[in-house]
Order: sequence, then structure tokens, then C-alpha cells
Amino acid sequence: MDMNPNQFLEQAVIALDDIQLQTALERGTGNADSRRRAAMAELADPDAIRWQGRAARLRGLDDLPDLLEQAERQIIARGGKVLWAADADEANRHVLNICREHNLRRGVKSKSMATEEIGLLPFLNQHGIEMVETDLGEYIVQLSGSHPSHIIMPVMHMTKEQIRDLFMEKLAMPYTDDPTGMTAWARKTLREEYLRADFGISGGNFIIAETGSVVIVTNEGNGRLCTTVPPVHIAVVGIEKVIPTWEDFATLLQLLCRSGTGQRMSVYVNAFNGPAMPGEPDGPEHFYLILLDNGRSDIYASEYAEALACIRCGACLNICPVYRSVGGHAYGATYTGPIGAVITPLLKGKANAAPLPFASSLCGACQEACPVGINLPGMLLKLRRDLQAAQDPLWQMGMKAFGFGMSHPLLYNVGSRLAGAALQSLGEDAGSDMVSSLPYPLSGWTDHRDFPVFPAERFRDWWQKNRR
Repeated sequence: MDMNPNQFLEQAVIALDDIQLQTALERGTGNADSRRRAAMAELADPDAIRWQGRAARLRGLDDLPDLLEQAERQIIARGGKVLWAADADEANRHVLNICREHNLRRGVKSKSMATEEIGLLPFLNQHGIEMVETDLGEYIVQLSGSHPSHIIMPVMHMTKEQIRDLFMEKLAMPYTDDPTGMTAWARKTLREEYLRADFGISGGNFIIAETGSVVIVTNEGNGRLCTTVPPVHIAVVGIEKVIPTWEDFATLLQLLCRSGTGQRMSVYVNAFNGPAMPGEPDGPEHFYLILLDNGRSDIYASEYAEALACIRCGACLNICPVYRSVGGHAYGATYTGPIGAVITPLLKGKANAAPLPFASSLCGACQEACPVGINLPGMLLKLRRDLQAAQDPLWQMGMKAFGFGMSHPLLYNVGSRLAGAALQSLGEDAGSDMVSSLPYPLSGWTDHRDFPVFPAERFRDWWQKNRR
């Protein structure tokens, strides 16, 4: 599957006509958002804990360089190794070098958006290293040869029936429509992979600076198995994930679980900050933390730094009318929905993801649902401003002329009369009160939707007649 954010419009049109996708989105986003609302409503003061969580993330960003170095010292003191990666290529090379150093040929991986972002699995496969996704959703995506379509629920785009057919084809599963039976069949298949693996790879939901602990939050035992059974554990984590203290983590964990899956607490919360120490029965012999930049420093130095406060709960996706209509694959990027529409242009370059900031109704639901109150609508507007500023001079001149006409009463009065008469004429020719085709550049609107004919009596005229 090709991943190209600049093809959003074309992919969105295809998605809207996909009945199975629409069924999956209606089920998935609707259930996820209702569970979030119910879980957050259980709190005595949801707004208070949201502000507390926001403060924790912003404190982490304010002191980001110092906190990262503090975490690094703690991990090294525990016998772990910390590697810094400026971009995706360097991060992938770090993993490959570790594999070559320890002669690693087969690995298991728990869910990680950072490794999706850098394309780690295809890179390792090119170098003869086999990786198996062990998160059930990611495993289904890997079997289907696709990409995750949601931050929390990678197979949001698939119905239960599609997953059943995939398991029957790829895993020789007997026919069943029972989700429990389907999950048990996948578990049986995956169980052997942990025992065969030379190493495990994980991401990290948070890094707690005061102890150098990397924390992963999961609902499946695969995360714990990936990070403790194989002799080598590699964690790839974005530099923005660091927070100061365990007290901050206690707040953010509640928000992540309730906003992401509608749970009071996830089934598993695992923390690790180095290899197994002498006398410890569980844990890897070697632990590596790769701190990934890959454009985050540029965001950190910009007016969009608040976007780095995201805790990857997916709540903004589940409530967004655009995501709920077209799904995640239409965005052509690792990060989708409102947060993806912000950070994808910032990570990939605005020109490489130009349609995404416009893939929003600016209704503000995403900010309302965000557990740390990120101003996503405001940043989408700023990105639109940046993209418009890069338009060709003729377009900019046209917009300035339009603004000049709209701000001068006489020009506005004359222009509205002319526009109304022209639209009335077009509507009468078509025998409708809607115009389906306008000349360029107004065709940019009518290529995708009809334009209503202006009423015969303008509001300005009505006001002068009735309220003067």
C-alpha cells in the first residue's frame, strides 16, 4: 500500500465509497468514543485531571534537554545503553548494528508508532532480519500487508468478518465468527515466536526521567514477553515522551487509559530501565534505548511545540468527523486524524503533506476530547496560513483583492449584487437553486460539492426595508 499524504483527496473519495470500511469505522470510532466519555465521566473532576495532565506534559517539554540527559544517566547506571538518532536512517542503522553485534536474526516486536514512523521492519527485512508483530492488531496488519490506520487500534479499518477471512487464509484457522476463538488461534500461533526470537523491540509510552524508566502500556501480554523473554531488548522512543516524575506518570496513565480505550486501567503496565541485574530471574541480558528525533527538535523550536505533548491516545481520531468518514489510510501517513494532520506536515515537510491541514471542519471536537487539551484547531489554522503563504504570487494577489473588496462597503455592495445576479442566472439555467459548476478558480468548490444560489433578496436590502 502506497503512503502519500498528498493523495489525501483521491484516497478520501475511494474511502467514502468503501462500504466495508464505513461499517468498520462506524463500529470502531463510535464504540471507542462512547467508552471514553463514560470512563472520563466517572472522575470526580475530569477537567481538573486534564489540566494536571497537561501541566505534566508541558513541564516535560519545558525541560526536555535536561530530562533526557537525566534519563540517560539513570539508564547507563543500570547497565543499559542509550543511543541518539537524528533521523529515521540513523535509528534504523542503530538497530541493524545491534543485530550484527549480537548476531540477531529473528525478532518480535510489541506495538510502536515510532518504529512505524521510521519504517524499521521493512528496513530489517531488507537486511535478512525477520520481525514478527505480536500486538494482535499489528499482527493482523502485517498479515494483510497493510499499514495501521489508527494510533491505538491498528485495524480500525477492518471488520470482524474481514479479519476472520484473513486468518482462515493466512493461518489456516477453522471457520468461526467468535472473536474469542479468533484471538485464541492468533495467540497459539504467536506463542512460538517469543521462544524462537533472538531479540525484542518495543516503543515507549513514557520515559520517567527521575529513574530512567521506559514504560509501555498494553492490554496484551505481548509487550511483557517481547521485553523480557529474548536476550536483547531494544526500545525506540521519541524524545518528546520524557516526563519528570512518577507522580506525573500516575496522572497521565489515568488519562491515557480512559481516553484511549475507555478503561480505568490497562491490563499491563511495564517499566524497564536496563538489563536484568544479578539475582533477577526475568529480563534481557542487554538493553538499548534509542532516542528518536526525526524532526521533533524542529517542532520543539517552532510555534507548534505544543503538538509534542500528545500522549497518543487516539481520542481526537475517534471524535473527528473527517477521520470517522474516511479512516486512517486516506491520510497516507503513520499519524492520522487531527493530530496526524498537524504533525505529519511538520515531520515530513509542509509541501509533502499539503492537503492534511485542510482535512478538518475546525469544529473543535478534537481539542475538547484531547486529554491534555492540545489546541489542534489553532495549529491547523496556522498550518493553513503557512501553506497559503507559499502559494504562487497570482493566487496571493487574488486573495488580497478579495480581502480588499470584502472590507470596503461600496465594493462589497456592488460585488454581492453582481454575484447574486450571476448565480441566479446559473441556477435558472440549471432549473435548480444549487449551482453544480462554477468557472475556475471557484471550480475548486463545485468540483466536490454544489454551491447554493444566493436568495433574490439580500439581507442588506431586507434590513434597510424592515429595520432602518
